[in-house]
Formats: sequence, structure tokens, C-alpha cells
Amino acid sequence: MQKVHLGRQIENQNGNKINLDKIMDNTQIVLDAMKKAGKPVSNSELEQMTGLDKKEVEKVMKKLKADELITSPKRCYWQPK
Repeated sequence: MQKVHLGRQIENQNGNKINLDKIMDNTQIVLDAMKKAGKPVSNSELEQMTGLDKKEVEKVMKKLKADELITSPKRCYWQPK
């Protein structure tokens, strides 16, 4: 089954609807927090800074890594490029 666009949502293979606005908002929230920190930060620091839960931070970080928008100067710490 292909993804079907429903306005600002997409439907994945399992029929679950994903709100694109929420994904983009959380990505921007994490990037803004990283920039504000002014130093490399860990996922747990991002959870505390943003108020997002662990799973959401992990999902956003995976996307940011795939899009090559962040870099890791040392193990388990990240900063925007």
C-alpha cells in the first residue's frame, strides 16, 4: 500500500495517519533547543529542554541525522551543522 496524502497528514502502510505539522514542529523545537544550548547536547538533555518524551526525541533525532542537519562532535552528543 502506498502513502496517501490527506492535506497535512499522510497515511502509512498500516493505515495510521501521521500529522506532518506535528513532525515538523517537533523537529524545529529540537533544532531550536540545540541552537539555544550553544554546545553539543545529548538526547536526555533535549528531553529536559524541550519537554518532549524520549520516543519523540529519538524519532526527531533519527530524521535530523538522515537529513544531515546535525553532527556529532563526540559520542552521544549532537549539534546543528
